[in-house]
Amino acid sequence: MSSLTLAHTRYLMIEQLRVPIGLVASAFFPAVSMLAFVIPFAGDDPAAATRATGSMMLLGALSSAVISLSITVSQDREQPWNPYLRTLPAGPLPRFAGRILSSLAVMGLSVIPVVVIALVFTEARLTPATLGPALLTLVAASLPFMLLGLFFGFMMSSKAAIAVSQVAFFPLAILGGLMLPIQAMPAFIQEISRYLPSRGSGELMWWAIAGTSPDAVALVSLAAWTVVIAALAVWAYRRDEGRRFS
Repeated sequence: MSSLTLAHTRYLMIEQLRVPIGLVASAFFPAVSMLAFVIPFAGDDPAAATRATGSMMLLGALSSAVISLSITVSQDREQPWNPYLRTLPAGPLPRFAGRILSSLAVMGLSVIPVVVIALVFTEARLTPATLGPALLTLVAASLPFMLLGLFFGFMMSSKAAIAVSQVAFFPLAILGGLMLPIQAMPAFIQEISRYLPSRGSGELMWWAIAGTSPDAVALVSLAAWTVVIAALAVWAYRRDEGRRFS
């Protein structure tokens, strides 16, 4: 990892820590969801509690990936410091990598309350042997959503990014089975969800943390969405660069 990437990561983390409400918000919603929904309805069932814990971990991570990343990138574009950085010969990669690494750090912090609540108040089967792969899976499962956050951030103003990222995220989370069990949804919703990136991310997480067999269609859809959203993020960056710096 280059020294420039580390420098950007350190700068962005310090920026996050100076306004800690963002860190609190990323952990608050999944933790409250654990207390309100998982403990009363699935806390005594080891299999259901383990799967629900994976869903809540993913929910917090994806919220940071889409909402927080889109807002911070769009706000950066409105600051006078950002045009200067983009004139430097280092190119966009160190700052992109720093942004992704700092987002991953925030995601890691957001899952801590969920894991603690699951260990203390539920019968979830969480061991180092399952949590390690689950955290690694969290990175892969969050990738398309981080790219989606970058896309929104480069396409929109900060005010628009706040609204659009939330409008996009919550339906994806619900239809992907992260807030409600897939089995509780109507049959046609269950079929539609297989083609959403959130369902593919959920399948990966449930496989890693609970040992369930992932849905092949959902995994293929996740890979396809990752490629498409990556292309959109690159296009949005180049479009922004062409409009603002040409």
